[in-house]
Amino acid sequence: MNRGLTLFRDRRDAGEALASLLEVFRGTDALVLAIPRGGVAVAHPIAKELGLELDILLVKKIGDPDNPEFAVGAVTLNNVHLDTRYDLPPEELKRSVAELRAQIRARELCYRGDRPAPRITGRTVIVVDDGVATGHTLLATLDLLRRSRPNGIVVALPVLPASFLHTLRDIVDDEVHLLAPDHLQSVGQYYQGFDAVEDEEVVRLLTDNWSHRPPRG
Repeated sequence: MNRGLTLFRDRRDAGEALASLLEVFRGTDALVLAIPRGGVAVAHPIAKELGLELDILLVKKIGDPDNPEFAVGAVTLNNVHLDTRYDLPPEELKRSVAELRAQIRARELCYRGDRPAPRITGRTVIVVDDGVATGHTLLATLDLLRRSRPNGIVVALPVLPASFLHTLRDIVDDEVHLLAPDHLQSVGQYYQGFDAVEDEEVVRLLTDNWSHRPPRG
């Protein structure tokens, strides 16, 4: 789908548009995993419209020591992905992983409380964010997610660079997107409203989904 030069009103608008492209998953066991924080605001209307479970995918990027904004890998509570093209000193990597995992644990407690993490193994997982500018962190995230043995991985994005499409399609089972411009400078330029999503809003959206779903068996 291509909306031309039309901007999304906000993240909810983008999520509602993506939901229409994911109709095949309505009422299934598919799990919507949002990348906090902006991705949760996009994923919530998808999960709500299709009757799916919503949860969070907490991954922290490992930054290049000389350029922290550039991702050379990623870490979850259980796994580490490091781009083989980059060689971090073992002690530097160990320190970074420990610091990032501490941040992830704090976010887990903030967002999920004592609610157990969702089952991923054997389920189709729909990964949602509010957009991708370079894709480096997303690629590492998908590599880590694959280790949890989902039945399939679908990526749903409002906007991503056209140059990233072929790379993404090679590593996931399916992808849906709304815009794929040739020149993408920032994700926010494709939204009329792109205010920061606060932790309180993430908790509210997750709780809304969980409160309308039956307890896990």
